[in-house]
Amino acid sequence: MTVDRFLLRLILVIAWLNGVHTLDHMIRGDFHWPLDGQSVGFVLVVAAIYLVMGVGVRLSRRGVVGPLFWAIVGCGGLILGWLSHFSPFTDQPLHVIYGTYHNATGGALAVLCLMLLMSVVLTATLYSFYLWHHQRHITVSRPVPR
Repeated sequence: MTVDRFLLRLILVIAWLNGVHTLDHMIRGDFHWPLDGQSVGFVLVVAAIYLVMGVGVRLSRRGVVGPLFWAIVGCGGLILGWLSHFSPFTDQPLHVIYGTYHNATGGALAVLCLMLLMSVVLTATLYSFYLWHHQRHITVSRPVPR
């Protein structure tokens, strides 16, 4: 089973944008050295994201997981992004991210990166659901040989 090329490209773009967003977190001081409680949580979340993506791509190439896996992972990413930056419970909404930078360009780029990341995660999630539905429809509509 091969991985859909467009979905794989979306996953790679997500990995890159997540790296840039992680750099933004580091610039804003969410990562401390030596590691403290807040930094350990941050490092664990980032490591888990890349672990799930890396193992997922490998398992997708082997045919073990398919589009439904990526749809579920995408929903998890959307929930994490919403809770982290868009919910009323967050301590890092967009205006705080923007305001942390001492110039408008840095703040705007950080917010733009987050918005792009969330947009690509949403696109990949919807596309994964589309692929899963299409795959399921083909599987269900095939006649069973007797």
